[in-house]
Amino acid sequence: YVLDDDALTLSNLPAGPFTLEIDTTVAPAANRALTGLYLSNGVYCTQCEAEGFRRITYHPDRPDVLSVYTTRIEAPKQAAPVLLSNGNLVETGESGDRHFAVWRDPFPKPSYLFALVGGDLAMVEDSFRTMSGRDVGLKIYVEQGKCERAAYALEALKRAMRWDEEAFGREYDLDLFMIVAVSDFNMGAMENKGLNVFNDRYVLASPETATDTDYANIEAVIAHEYFHNWTGNRITCRDWFQLCLKEGLTVFRDQEFTSSVRSRPVKRIGDVRTLRNQQFPEDSGPLSHPVRPASYIEINNFYTATVYEKGAEVIRVLKTLIGADHFASGMEIYFTRHDGEAATVEDFISCMEEASGRDLSQFMLWYTQAGTPRLSVAAHHDASARTMTLEIAQSTPPTPGQENKRALIMPLVLGALGEDGQDLALVTTGGQLLERGIVELEAEHTQITFSDIAAPPVLSLNRGFSVPVELEFDQSEADRTFAMAHDSDPFNRWQAGQDAASALMMAMIDNKDTLPTGVTGFAQALGRALEDENLEPAFRAEVGRLPSEPDIAREIGKDVDTDAIHLARTRLRREVGSKLASLLDSLVERYLPRGQYSPDAQSAGRRALANTALDLSCAGSGDGARALRHFEASGNMTDRMAALSILKDLDVPERQQALDRFYEMFAGDSLVVDKWLGLQAASALPQTLTRVKKLMEHDAFTLDNPNRIRALVGTFVMANQLRFNQADGSGFDFLAEFVLKLDPSNPQVAARLLGAFKS
Repeated sequence: YVLDDDALTLSNLPAGPFTLEIDTTVAPAANRALTGLYLSNGVYCTQCEAEGFRRITYHPDRPDVLSVYTTRIEAPKQAAPVLLSNGNLVETGESGDRHFAVWRDPFPKPSYLFALVGGDLAMVEDSFRTMSGRDVGLKIYVEQGKCERAAYALEALKRAMRWDEEAFGREYDLDLFMIVAVSDFNMGAMENKGLNVFNDRYVLASPETATDTDYANIEAVIAHEYFHNWTGNRITCRDWFQLCLKEGLTVFRDQEFTSSVRSRPVKRIGDVRTLRNQQFPEDSGPLSHPVRPASYIEINNFYTATVYEKGAEVIRVLKTLIGADHFASGMEIYFTRHDGEAATVEDFISCMEEASGRDLSQFMLWYTQAGTPRLSVAAHHDASARTMTLEIAQSTPPTPGQENKRALIMPLVLGALGEDGQDLALVTTGGQLLERGIVELEAEHTQITFSDIAAPPVLSLNRGFSVPVELEFDQSEADRTFAMAHDSDPFNRWQAGQDAASALMMAMIDNKDTLPTGVTGFAQALGRALEDENLEPAFRAEVGRLPSEPDIAREIGKDVDTDAIHLARTRLRREVGSKLASLLDSLVERYLPRGQYSPDAQSAGRRALANTALDLSCAGSGDGARALRHFEASGNMTDRMAALSILKDLDVPERQQALDRFYEMFAGDSLVVDKWLGLQAASALPQTLTRVKKLMEHDAFTLDNPNRIRALVGTFVMANQLRFNQADGSGFDFLAEFVLKLDPSNPQVAARLLGAFKS
């Protein structure tokens, strides 16, 4: 053999099967990159996706190399009483002060799904009876003293397992399912077969330390990684170009899970917010790439919002296009045909073609064509003929390496509201009722005419955000207000309010000296929605959250003045807050839950509405003292963070009082300290960058922990548009210098931070 810095090359190999033994030495404690085998707070841990296994031993670590793994782990009993790996535990033993464990995973898997954990860990356990009657042991391992904070994650796991059986017919296949929560982790979690490794922020929760959002994220990430057992593990990827096959599909599955156990409209709004804030800028910038990219230089930069979030949207488009029944049949064919294989996107689409009887060759463009499509819609009403004609044009702007774009197939879901606010029956002039409200767009230009439309209706376009596009449609202020009150599609009802607020902010940016005439009408419409008892509180909270500063920047597109955007949004919030002061105060009083905290969706929705109302009320009054009182009276982290989120942007004495008190209360809890760092990094106040630099010298901050980096530096560069984009360029200089400092030790996290430049 020949060993060099890059590879181990073997020669003169036997003609038949043979056994290869390789002895390697690694240094986990020195592994600050946190890939391969490393030491996290005294716990030995692995992270092998995408190419971490080669940092443990020599191996052809492509995802299509599937092997059955038997792992023997030996360690000192005192330092590492817990020894874990994939599969089922088949043997244990000890000799003197050392012991061993042998694990065997009977299912062939690629090396990126290998996992090994050893350390002094506490454990909570339960069991789950599958739909075929098997009892599966469930174990979550955490650092000593943190078992109580893993209870919610354990219950979330059981909900996910039951849902996957009911929704997709997928049953767990091993005798044991384990999760290990570690403090130092580059990502959110990893779906290693039978032994998931998690960033502890997605496992540990208590009312005192976790917000409602934290609880929801734990539930979603637990589900996502569990769902990978079939979409990713049992069926894996032929090569990394197929990454969207496991990630996009599994994100779609976890979105559907959350929609089922919580609020479908609120979940859809949240997912679209994420898509627009993270993926749309990526799709329109220099890093634009297809859902299935054709090339890469560094595989760790492959894990993008386009692959994950847009990948999930493409699956949703497919389900809408062929229908839920055909989609379910296609999934069953996929699971049956490709179990135990390394598959491709073409394999998946072929199953959907077989189930639906449709040619989906044009649909494949969603996987191969980069860029966010644009739909331009014009409506013409003919009173004498009682018809309405829609002219729909689609286009996709050029992206790097793809100048010429082709028309996509799009199942555009639409509706039309009559004068009474009810949905009109949409029948084409050919007498065909619009099935499921879907117009299939296949060409660059589409014209469709509906009959028996007596008066111009209020259009409801792209209901449920049925296709991930930028929509261009000239809707009047009156129609937007009408839709806010009457649209039967919850997503578009919310979108109408967002569009109305955006239009007002854009007008304020164009004319800083004059208040737009529509502000009072918008505030009144918003107030009616906020107090509508027929709407769930969580949805009303979403309605009350005005478009973010990045939302407005994305709408402007180029030559963005971040200061003007901030001033316009601050001004609109102040106007709305002052005009609705009485209503907002009553909502805070009425909806803030009393008594013992519960993280259930209904209670979380009530807190969300109360805290949204408080936020708008304080925006109208600038009352820091009130926010401080809310902070001091809070009995849970959700309400504390709501108060601090208000105070962080106010230049008042109460701001520092609350931040100092918060740190005193939770200085020993790293996950809560992350919140403390993030609050200050997200502040709109002028000295935020100076404060961030000072916090980098604080004892609570370290370059060795990705969570600390994401909380402080990541929040500043990714979530503080105003201060990161300061006109003097100091924010950009700061990020460049920090990335150069971090890259030698943790290039993966360093590369993620550079995503701040993607737009």
